[in-house]
Amino acid sequence: MYTLTPRCHLPPLRRSPPPCQVASTTTTTSPPSLSAPSRADPDELRSTWPQRAWTLAGSAAILSSLSTSASLVAAGSDSPAWPLAAALAAYSLADLATGVYHWFVDNYGDASTPVFGSQIAAFQGHHRYPSTITRREPCNNLHALARAAGLALAPADAALSAAGAPAAAHAFAGAFASCVVLSQQFHAWAHEKRRRLPPGVEALQDAGVLVSRAQHAAHHRQPYNTNYCIVSGMWNGVLDRYRVFEALEMVVYFRTGIRPRSWDDTDASWMEVTGADVAATATAGDDGSLVQTASISSD
Repeated sequence: MYTLTPRCHLPPLRRSPPPCQVASTTTTTSPPSLSAPSRADPDELRSTWPQRAWTLAGSAAILSSLSTSASLVAAGSDSPAWPLAAALAAYSLADLATGVYHWFVDNYGDASTPVFGSQIAAFQGHHRYPSTITRREPCNNLHALARAAGLALAPADAALSAAGAPAAAHAFAGAFASCVVLSQQFHAWAHEKRRRLPPGVEALQDAGVLVSRAQHAAHHRQPYNTNYCIVSGMWNGVLDRYRVFEALEMVVYFRTGIRPRSWDDTDASWMEVTGADVAATATAGDDGSLVQTASISSD
């Protein structure tokens, strides 16, 4: 089914500037290129009060949904087995959802893309400096997804209550949102050194409950088109074995002519900054403290 793959018949090509930039005769200030993202300033890794507020709002919406489910079970309107089964289904589907979203922001768009621009820039730049995510404070790392959860889940949960939905529906919504929001923390732990992981996290990774460090490490190696799921990684094997994302990329390419970034294997924007690069920038006087020589270490 997938004999005509992009790697066999569509050679990588270097991106050229958009026509508007080529035709321009004036010098303008533009955002930093995603092909050479800069290291984050330490202040950019700290949580701000707005980020804390959004994380709190998203957490409150999730807890409200889960508490509604628990209240319905306590009132005897539903068996506890159904909400539990719904939560497990949400946990599985959240892993799939993070994989699809991760594939999308890794491969399409840039910082100027409406709505998703900041997330696209963050995920694509993450390939250059993968260990930076381990230095982010929790609300700094989670606030974007928490904001989406807060804005979407509260009205959805209210609609479920108005419709008299069972406890399982509220449990599914709350568990799904919770896993999606926390996926960024699971992602950060997949890059963290073993000795710095919180107690129990390594055991959960080894058991497949959370995405493992070894599994996610494969995503940061050429050809950079596998292991996109970042909750538990349970869907990665199926999606990669059947080349689902490659098939989607072919559909997008033949319908729109847009190439995913992962087809350009030699694109420098995918390459992690190494110890040699850090030494070079340090010689130039830059602070390289936010860059480690390996994104995932065994110690």
